[in-house]
Amino acid sequence: MKLKPLVTGLALAGLLMVTVQTAHADLTLHNAITGEVLDLSFAKKGGNTEQFKQFMQTGKNPYNGNKEAVEKGKSLYMTGCSGCHGHEAEGKLGPGLADDYWTYPLNETDKGLFELLFGGANGMMGPQYVNFSNDDLLHIMSFIRDIYTGDPKKAKWLK
Repeated sequence: MKLKPLVTGLALAGLLMVTVQTAHADLTLHNAITGEVLDLSFAKKGGNTEQFKQFMQTGKNPYNGNKEAVEKGKSLYMTGCSGCHGHEAEGKLGPGLADDYWTYPLNETDKGLFELLFGGANGMMGPQYVNFSNDDLLHIMSFIRDIYTGDPKKAKWLK
């Protein structure tokens, strides 16, 4: 009879260990078009920062709302994205990025936007891992989030 509490206790301890280990697992990122798992080993070097590691744990961009990060993101955006998306993200050859209409609805989340930027989209937008590091992509995302003009209630990254 004394074995039953011991077995129950060990089972609960094992469950707790599995729960704690899973809570620290990195996100699995998928290509926005094919659904295949993204291979982050192709990323431009220098982007495996503490902020990127935090993003991989939470799916939330730690740079959102950080004015210095937004300014860096704006500079990166202007050199690599504005030619297609416009200087104010109003859209040109590529879609606008400042309103609450997303060509790819998963872009409403930071995880979804990163997946699209890293892995590319349909049409002319190829994978951006060749142009920017993972940390650069988070900076660009912070700029895109900062210039958002849509309804804040629709901004899933704020939740």
